[in-house]
Parts: sequence; structure tokens; C-alpha cells
Amino acid sequence: MSKAETLFREAFERLKTNTPINLPKGTKVSQNNVAKEAGKHPTALKKDRFPLLVLEIQDYLKQQEIDSDIINKKKQLRKQRTLEERLADCKNQRDKLASICEAQAQLIDDLRGQLSDCENGISKPISIK
Repeated sequence: MSKAETLFREAFERLKTNTPINLPKGTKVSQNNVAKEAGKHPTALKKDRFPLLVLEIQDYLKQQEIDSDIINKKKQLRKQRTLEERLADCKNQRDKLASICEAQAQLIDDLRGQLSDCENGISKPISIK
């Protein structure tokens, strides 16, 4: 392995691990950025001079793209699932509140009946359920 190829490979590894020396952190891996990180001109890393390294960089980029697509799909599913869960929670809350309202309406009717009985002179003990 030549000295130049070693420089490029080390630069490639630094970019993959987000520990660049010559470029800002967070710089994306690309053929040009590998050359820049190695301290060379962006066109110095050519496929005809370093075919295996260039193929490794391209394979890495393809894998990153696939990984990014998978992550985006998972995020989309997570959002969708969250909306479905929220809808289910809302329905459960609605049903619980409807049940409470029905029970309160029944209690109000019972109390009105007892009040009416009291006004008519029928004395029954008031019971609250």
C-alpha cells in the first residue's frame, strides 16, 4: 500500500468515526471529502489510481443511504403508531367520560325523584349511590 493510499484510508476512517482533523466535525463522507481530510486536492482520489478504496467509499455511502432509509421508515412507523395509539387513548377517554356522564345523569334523575317525593309529602330517606 502506498503512502498516499494510507493517508486516504486513515482520512476515510476518521470521517466514518466523525473525528476529522482537517475538516469540521459532522462532515459527510464523500470521495472529495476523504481527499480533503487527507490534506490533498479533492481530485487526487481517483478511481483509476485507488480503485479498491474508491469502491469501499462508494459501498459505505450506499450502506449509509440504506441505513438512513430504514431509520426514516422506522420514524414514520413510530409516528403512525403514535397517532393510532393517541386515537385509541382518546376513544377510551371518551367512553369513560360518557359512562361517568350517564351515571351522573342517573343520579340527578334519582335525586329529582326523591325531591319531588319530599315536596309531595312522601317521606323516604335520601340515598346517594
